[in-house]
Amino acid sequence: MSLTLRTISREQHLAYIQSLPSASHMQVPAWADVKAEWRSESLGWFDGRSGAMVGAGLVLYRQLPKIKRYLAYLPEGPVINWYAPNLDEWLQPMLAHLKHQGAFSVKMGPPVIIRRWEATSIKGGIQNPDVKRLRDIEADFIEPRAFEVADKLRRMGWQQGEDGGAGFGDVQPRYVFQVPLANRSLEEVHKNFNQLWRRNIKKAEKEGVEVVQGGYHDLEEWQRLYEITAIRDHFRPRPLSYFQRMWTALNTEDPNRMRLYFARRGGVNLSAATMLVVGGHVWYSYGASDNIGREFRPSNAMQWRMLRDSYALGATVYDLRGISDSLDETDHLFGLIQFKVGTGGQAAEYLGEWDFPLNKLLHKALDIYMSRR
Repeated sequence: MSLTLRTISREQHLAYIQSLPSASHMQVPAWADVKAEWRSESLGWFDGRSGAMVGAGLVLYRQLPKIKRYLAYLPEGPVINWYAPNLDEWLQPMLAHLKHQGAFSVKMGPPVIIRRWEATSIKGGIQNPDVKRLRDIEADFIEPRAFEVADKLRRMGWQQGEDGGAGFGDVQPRYVFQVPLANRSLEEVHKNFNQLWRRNIKKAEKEGVEVVQGGYHDLEEWQRLYEITAIRDHFRPRPLSYFQRMWTALNTEDPNRMRLYFARRGGVNLSAATMLVVGGHVWYSYGASDNIGREFRPSNAMQWRMLRDSYALGATVYDLRGISDSLDETDHLFGLIQFKVGTGGQAAEYLGEWDFPLNKLLHKALDIYMSRR
């Protein structure tokens, strides 16, 4: 089919996303308002014969200091048919358009999964001293078409992100953990939790932990727990204004796009989380917890409630987002995968992020600048 590409309105963009089973939360038009420091544009692909829209992409432009040249970024996008035999006919017009807009380099994250590992396989890997990384374990599912996509991108001149897939080096996580919900009962999902998770959920219930939904006015309390977490886990927290902007932007677009949960006991909030919804895909996005009351297992109770709510919304997948691919127990990120594996879901590996240098010199300069930060 012959394709044309052009700038589209936010309304057209949103209508297209709403016509799909799901898309990344970073590819909805409102994400542009969350990332207010970037300039943004919605792109649409159209079938030359029927004129129907067949793809969309949210582009974020970050200006280089002092010159009018931009890094163009499509986080977890664009939303196109990645398995199309004529992939270059989708991507070449996009590159030409972005170059015309002043981009010197393009970064994108194809939403294409290569491999999946079941929780049981990962547990086996953790127990095996020879296994150091997720990739050392035989995958339970491999998508052969994903390798074809990677080959096509390389032939077109796209370069795979720096870390080659170690997980957290990309801007978005290469490895994620997901609990599939399609064609399963909640009883089955609960039964698939490991013993520790089931015990912790029961314990939280017995100890009187209740999980409630919050609103915009509760974001200050969210921030308090999140900053405690940042100190404990040694990361730089985002400011309260970011979450306020996120709430306003996403829920103005769709009143069910972002939710806030608290697990509390005796009126005291012990942990909190944000949840994002696009079609049948639900993400656990940010989590926070106090240093007190952890023995009451508020986080397990909260995840179980969010999972049940996702199921009630008709979600096909509950996504716990990023994990590292390291299965080394001394790795500081190991606890994260251990916690998520307990849900009995699957680890999934995406194609990762890809770069196309439209101006090799500026692209190289950006690389050097980023590596020094």
